[in-house]
Amino acid sequence: MESFPGDDLSPRKVSYLKFLRERGDGARTGEIAERFSVDPSTVTRTVRELAASGYVFHQPYGGVTLTEKGIAHADFLIWRHRVLGLVLSHYGLAGEEACREAERFEAYVSAGAVRKICASLGHPTKGICGAICHDALCGADQGQISFDGVPK
Repeated sequence: MESFPGDDLSPRKVSYLKFLRERGDGARTGEIAERFSVDPSTVTRTVRELAASGYVFHQPYGGVTLTEKGIAHADFLIWRHRVLGLVLSHYGLAGEEACREAERFEAYVSAGAVRKICASLGHPTKGICGAICHDALCGADQGQISFDGVPK
């Protein structure tokens, strides 16, 4: 399967990036800790790792915001989540249950596999967890596009 930088992120890092993207304006480490019911020191350690990989800006005792790289990757993570949630809904899981179950395994599904799943579903625009965008994420209506925006 095709991979790209970030395919190997832990489920916790995936959740943090999606959370930050969906918030839109960043968050303080305390807010992240509260959202995920973890100790603030766990958030700080994970955020430092994300910052070292170029996904976030972190101001100690301040906020955490996504970098350009973080925004692009979070967009992929949200797309992947919504496609996988939609697949689960086709197999009998309802709304919130499909989203929760997708979160349990989504970090382990490669970009190439999700691209193929999305194509097999006909590049849907509406998922159980929200709108599904297709710009450079899956190559719909544009030929195959890689996740760095370079045509395949």
